[in-house]
Amino acid sequence: MQLVVLDEHNPQFPDPNTALDEPDGLLAAGGNLNSATLLSAYYQGVFPWYNEGNPILWWSPQTRCVIDPSLLHISKSLNKSLRQQAFRVTFNDAFQEVIEACSRKDTEEGSWIDQDMIEAYTVLHLQGHAHSVEVWRDKELIGGAYGVAMGAVFCGESMFSYAANASKIALAYLCKQLIKMDFNLLDCQLETNHLLSMGAQLLPRSEFLPLLYSYRDQKISWQNQHSISFKR
Repeated sequence: MQLVVLDEHNPQFPDPNTALDEPDGLLAAGGNLNSATLLSAYYQGVFPWYNEGNPILWWSPQTRCVIDPSLLHISKSLNKSLRQQAFRVTFNDAFQEVIEACSRKDTEEGSWIDQDMIEAYTVLHLQGHAHSVEVWRDKELIGGAYGVAMGAVFCGESMFSYAANASKIALAYLCKQLIKMDFNLLDCQLETNHLLSMGAQLLPRSEFLPLLYSYRDQKISWQNQHSISFKR
């Protein structure tokens, strides 16, 4: 199968089920990072991921890493950190700082959050579609994550940590927030040992897409929380 090249000005995504087997999930190249394009991608279960300097690549992998927010696994060490409350957590207080920190982290692993991506997701944030969670120690940002809300699905993009358990704390609070607002699913896209250790599951695309389609049109108004407590 030949890779689909999207029109730069009017990108139309092909059926996600037609993504390539090798490399796994590569669906299309090209298009743009306009808000309408990104939202259309997430609506169809597609996400952008590419290295700086390369064409925009769009993916729908055969296996999707997801978390049911109500089934997040909290380890003993993480639970101890949560109970100690030696930090505070906010939402959408420092989106720009979070995405830039994620970009610096991923530079060490092969950068994919370039300046174009930062600008595109910042626009989504200003439009009310992209959100961040921040973990603070005093006034220092020590961890966080960001992603895009699509109906009752939160599409997680990246997270970072400057202190032990900081990204796990961010994920725990994010799931607590998602439960409170009646989100059904956290889409983590690609599996990592970090996510699997916290209860992430792997779904074949044939199961993930119907779930997305059943949740994506739900109307949820994001509500920021400041200095919320975590009780289990």
